[in-house]
Amino acid sequence: MMLSGAAAFLLSAALSAVLSRYRGRYALLDHPNARSLHSGARPRSGGVGILAGLAAGAALMPVGLIPNAAWVGGALALVAAVSFADDLRHQPASLRLCMHVLAASLLVFGGGYRLCVLHPLPGLALQAPSWVYLGLSVLLITWLINLYNFMDGMDGLAGGMAAIGFGTLALLGWLAHEQVYAFSALLVALSAAGFLVFNFPPARIFMGDVGSGSLGLLVAFFILWADRDGIFPLWLGLMVFSPFLVDATWTVVRRALQGKRPWQAHREHFYQRLVGAGWSHRRTTLWAYILMLKCSLFAVLAICFTASGVQGLLLGWLTLTYLSLIAGVNVIERKPMST
Repeated sequence: MMLSGAAAFLLSAALSAVLSRYRGRYALLDHPNARSLHSGARPRSGGVGILAGLAAGAALMPVGLIPNAAWVGGALALVAAVSFADDLRHQPASLRLCMHVLAASLLVFGGGYRLCVLHPLPGLALQAPSWVYLGLSVLLITWLINLYNFMDGMDGLAGGMAAIGFGTLALLGWLAHEQVYAFSALLVALSAAGFLVFNFPPARIFMGDVGSGSLGLLVAFFILWADRDGIFPLWLGLMVFSPFLVDATWTVVRRALQGKRPWQAHREHFYQRLVGAGWSHRRTTLWAYILMLKCSLFAVLAICFTASGVQGLLLGWLTLTYLSLIAGVNVIERKPMST
């Protein structure tokens, strides 16, 4: 297990280091655009390092294989391929969306990773026809792929969410005595951590769409896997990644209600607004990490204290946290920037 984990981290870090310095003919460079917070071109090939580290760790994995691993690998390859094509040359949003839906369908209909009973809140289970669960599963996977791409816009943010989030899933799997699940999630966390060494502010490399799209798919896969096999319910998995879910969903809905096109480049995510208000990348990222760790702590407490009343209290406390943060960002934006 140590060898497998070390391979995932070290290969991801080594490739990220090499790619962060490469400026040759085939370099994938991220030039600033309407949604960027950086100045100057940076390599956006870090996702290759993450996936390479994950592949190396999986090849040396000492425990059993992921159920229906071929379908999972096929879906991941499809998302990585269309994302790589987009990194090379911008692809139409309709094409990317179709490929994302196809990848989601591979997971749901081929791999069997789908909702069977909806657990949106502690102690609540909603029954519905199977076609409803199938549709919701495809929708959830597609949204998480795109959501992660939306949130990959600042040094260290998406890489940190992956390292902390998948590390938490690994811990939850271990607490549930699910060895394959725990170690599989740990490999993703270690691969992301290797990349994060070179992505933490000031970033020397970005993960690009290959990294963000692949990680979004893996978030959906691990959450559905846990819910399907009774490792932990859907709402708890969503709680772990709620810093991204709340920001992206709130921003998209807000822009839609304002008559704006949600998919167009913008700087209206909470982390972008904080930087626009004068916060540094490092400060914003570190505060985001604190929020991620708080969500992880609440998820672990929810596993340890299984009473639905306690779990509901934790979820309510976290909801108040988000409402306070939304109000806080609005206050910070209204303050004059310090000189």
